[in-house]
Amino acid sequence: MMGGVTAVFLALIIVGLPVIFLMLLANRFFRFRERKLEVEALNAAEKAAQYASRSAELEQRVRVLEQIVTDGGAQTAAQIEALREHSKVRPRSAGGKTEQIG
Repeated sequence: MMGGVTAVFLALIIVGLPVIFLMLLANRFFRFRERKLEVEALNAAEKAAQYASRSAELEQRVRVLEQIVTDGGAQTAAQIEALREHSKVRPRSAGGKTEQIG
């Protein structure tokens, strides 16, 4: 009788320990994959926000161009001059102050 119980315990150790080890390993792997997907989702959301911002900026510029094209000549010249003056003053990237180009 003692041999049968010992064989069962031995079988549980031989089969059970590797199964438990594999389960723990799989659990860690899937948690890692989940975190990786979360990071990728955050990066994708950030890029989408940047694209949306850039898209809105471009839409505004197209509206201005459409308005310039469809308006009369005197208004068009004034708007072009206003845009030229606006493009001469650009903000510095580091200090936040403006600098004159010219």
